[in-house]
Amino acid sequence: MHRFANPARFLRLAAVILPWTAIATVLLLGAGLYLGLIASPADYQQGETVRIMYVHVPSAWLGMACYSTMAFASAVALIWKHPLADLVGKSAAPIGAGFTFVCLVTGSLWGRPMWGTWWAWDARLTSMLILLFLYLGYMALINAFDDPTRGARAAAILALAGAVNIPIIKFSVDWWNTLHQPASVTKFGMPSVDPAMLVPLLLMGLGFTTFFVTVLLLRVRSEIIAAKIRAIRLTQIHASSSQVAG
Repeated sequence: MHRFANPARFLRLAAVILPWTAIATVLLLGAGLYLGLIASPADYQQGETVRIMYVHVPSAWLGMACYSTMAFASAVALIWKHPLADLVGKSAAPIGAGFTFVCLVTGSLWGRPMWGTWWAWDARLTSMLILLFLYLGYMALINAFDDPTRGARAAAILALAGAVNIPIIKFSVDWWNTLHQPASVTKFGMPSVDPAMLVPLLLMGLGFTTFFVTVLLLRVRSEIIAAKIRAIRLTQIHASSSQVAG
């Protein structure tokens, strides 16, 4: 893992990966949107509103996956002092917050015709809302200190503490009586989703994943460049101060 601690090595690796993940994102999302919005059938109960699923469900998956990435990066930063781990966590947070927000909005749009309400204090809805607040708290905390090291450490602790919410989201439909249906894609045995709907759903999930990887690499690269610029400016300021003092 420490092989990629060198920013120059990471930038070289990112330059190789980025074109492939960007191309995969366009192809996967294009195919997923076509199959999901045009080629797949309407649901016999939900009608055309079921098509919200092709954005809502992958957004939920990636909202949790981004937070898991952020929590893992925070653990690496706290335990092994990996120099890029804090940057990964900082870069993943706004992406995950965006996915979680999209999940909540599309869930509200889907819930109105299905449940008769825009919002219900359902266990999964509530835990997803808490996830959004955790993202916002992490982003606020990491920028709350003049010393970036202190901010990163405090935010990493919050990320690890909030990780307990991920299994709650995942298993809330099994632990409590909720409006949400039980797992239908990841359950043991064969998924209960019709293949005509399952294929575009999985394509969208993969497309959202490659999108996340692409944007994450871009953001980490930007953070590395910004850190280099800050270091150069600090060096220039110290040099100017030394000249004035001399």
